[in-house]
Amino acid sequence: MFSLIIFERLICYNITKAVFISRPNRFIAEVEIGGRRETVHVKNTGRCRELLMLGSEVWLTASDDPARKTKYDLVAVRKNTGGLFNIDSQAPNKVMREWLEKKGFDRIVPEYTYGESRIDFYMERGGEKSLTEVKGCTLEIDGVGYFPDAPTERGVKHIRELINARKSGYNAALAFIIQMSGVNEVRANVKTHAEFGKAMDDARKAGVKILFLACRVEPDRLEIIDEIEG
Repeated sequence: MFSLIIFERLICYNITKAVFISRPNRFIAEVEIGGRRETVHVKNTGRCRELLMLGSEVWLTASDDPARKTKYDLVAVRKNTGGLFNIDSQAPNKVMREWLEKKGFDRIVPEYTYGESRIDFYMERGGEKSLTEVKGCTLEIDGVGYFPDAPTERGVKHIRELINARKSGYNAALAFIIQMSGVNEVRANVKTHAEFGKAMDDARKAGVKILFLACRVEPDRLEIIDEIEG
């Protein structure tokens, strides 16, 4: 596990700056740290092609697991347009949990089995039952976030489960953690996965809330700062 400190809706890392060289596969990257080459773990299996480019500034967090093959995790990158992106795929659920804990729920259960899926969060408050599925958005085009950056049948399945839950009387929400500063909207990336866009439209019509959670991103932290209903 990497070193991680969680505050109110805030994740902070130990941090080391590096320069991106290449990504031999979706799990690892080659970077340069202080003149030496290092193989690091990439904490995001998405494509991130528009982010991880030769010469890009990246930030790493050191693991405290001596048995690991790689010493560092790559968690943030500065895009060639200047914007800073958190690409830690575990971060959205962590900041979402902290955010939900401030909403007055009586019970919060992560990784809740509903139907044939595991939904990120189940909540209870009074007599109400709620389900929330969380998606981290790291793809930005002209100031707008897009999801997904690769086809995701699992994502479509989760949305269909939310629709079924809503029909069964649950409150249901699809929440996008926007892992970049200055962006407050996420659109379905229909060019990459048209079915996801269709499922998202069907969810809106069924009464599933679409939430955009805008964030402040710094090399060593990710913080939710605003909630927008889409």
